[in-house]
Amino acid sequence: MPCSTANQPAFPYERKKSSKFIRWLSNLFKGNRGGLGEDNMALTPLEDDSWGSKEKEEVDQSIARSLAKDSKRPNGQRPVTDNDARNSLNSSTEPPYWDYNARGCRKCSGCQGDIGSGNYLGCMGTFFHPECFLCHACGFPITEYEFSLSGNNSYHKSCFKELTHPKCEVCHQFIPTNGAGLIEYRCHPFWSQKYCPSHENDDTKRCCSCERLESRNTRYVSLGDGRSLCLECMESAIVDTGDCQQLYHAIRDFYEGMNMAIDQQIPMLLVERQALNEAIEGEKHGFHHMPETRGLCLSEEQTVTSILKRSKMAVRGLVGLRTQPQKLTRKCEVTAILVLYGLPRLLTGVILAHELMHAWLRLKGFRNLSPEVEEGICQVLSQMWLESEVMPRSRNMPSTSTASYSKKGGKSEVENKLGEFFMHQITHDASPAYGAGFRAANAAANKYGLRHTLDHIRLTGSFPL
Repeated sequence: MPCSTANQPAFPYERKKSSKFIRWLSNLFKGNRGGLGEDNMALTPLEDDSWGSKEKEEVDQSIARSLAKDSKRPNGQRPVTDNDARNSLNSSTEPPYWDYNARGCRKCSGCQGDIGSGNYLGCMGTFFHPECFLCHACGFPITEYEFSLSGNNSYHKSCFKELTHPKCEVCHQFIPTNGAGLIEYRCHPFWSQKYCPSHENDDTKRCCSCERLESRNTRYVSLGDGRSLCLECMESAIVDTGDCQQLYHAIRDFYEGMNMAIDQQIPMLLVERQALNEAIEGEKHGFHHMPETRGLCLSEEQTVTSILKRSKMAVRGLVGLRTQPQKLTRKCEVTAILVLYGLPRLLTGVILAHELMHAWLRLKGFRNLSPEVEEGICQVLSQMWLESEVMPRSRNMPSTSTASYSKKGGKSEVENKLGEFFMHQITHDASPAYGAGFRAANAAANKYGLRHTLDHIRLTGSFPL
């Protein structure tokens, strides 16, 4: 809807005094009415409050006599006089005939009542009592010298700014204009969180799961390794290795339901960021991993520090975290699967499904795959598992959602929305390996089926076209 701001002053008050007010009143009913000017806005008293009771009584008698004469004309109308012709030059919006109400006054467009003695305001071709000229947003009278118009609606300037000027969802202030005078802000592509560009570089915390910035009226939970988690993601966070075992085995069952059983018993550990980064450095095949890695399919023998005991949430973050060094020996092509601790259940499951596909490829003898092919097909399996959780009927896949239900007996709306976000992340990833690789692998699996796509990768090292 096109919006415009009108900075329109009210006309000065006018006092119309006359010692011969009876003559003035007769002239009023004969057509001497005075124009409002080009802007059609005035705040004009219709009666002088200084009149005495005797004078007001004579006014009422004159009105009664005039109305008696007007009632004899059709529809209560009167002919145009010379004064009307002259005044029509000042107010072209009035017709040559007009109706008078019981007191010869205008109708208020706000309350629909008569505008009697006192002041009135003309705006947009209509008239109001001062107390009836209301802001369309807050409903209070507009008394300021300037106001804003949007279509046929009037607003306080401050209310109009509240409606049209975006506010930052981090600092809750109006987003400032840039050097060119334009309102510039950042907006998350999924959550539509709008915020000032400065918050990307002012140490504002960002949730390591959903990517939303911390609002000034909320507090994120610190995970102790440089990561922070919002309270919504914290609701379903998995914070120790023992709690993750049920989900891990459920995803292995998902693979078995896809006729892709993983026969080897591969250890799975939740670890801190530092432990994961150290494990990546010890891997010979670490070139597939992104700068912020959240999982690893380990193939070398290493000693890894895992999260042993559940943490408790305090005001300053998680406390009581207990870790334990664990020696991992290689019994097959895969030594262990490592996942960052403290992530929501669905995101932890996405990482596990991805790393288990790495394990399946290695155990089945897939060798020397390019990052685009290997990471792409692993992302397809992550997406398929996630779809089975968020949309259990999709692709006729078995669901592993038995552990995803809230204490109230159903999967929470928060978790469902997070699942949609994680699917959005996979689909719209911009990286060559994880993003373009996924889209190529997903197109092949949709066209030829997963089994035929995997057979083609084994033979050629590429996706079928």
